[in-house]
Amino acid sequence: MSGNDTISPIELIDKCVGHKIWILMKNDKELLGTLRGFDDFFNMVLDDVSEYQYVDGVKKEIKTDSILLNGAYITLLIPGGEPL
Repeated sequence: MSGNDTISPIELIDKCVGHKIWILMKNDKELLGTLRGFDDFFNMVLDDVSEYQYVDGVKKEIKTDSILLNGAYITLLIPGGEPL
């Protein structure tokens, strides 16, 4: 990629607004939802959220209409991603 083709992380996240995003959290939770918005600290609001937790090796899914995530706990973002 040439220097003119680079995109910053915040620009990439901005392009994800209104689309599905898969988020891995520091507390071993995974979330899949539609990104409604975010701020400069990467705090995020998701709609139509599926939260996945692993308890004793068993995957548990919790559905939520909306959620506000603290950006300090986000470890990985996958635009359009689907959890395994």
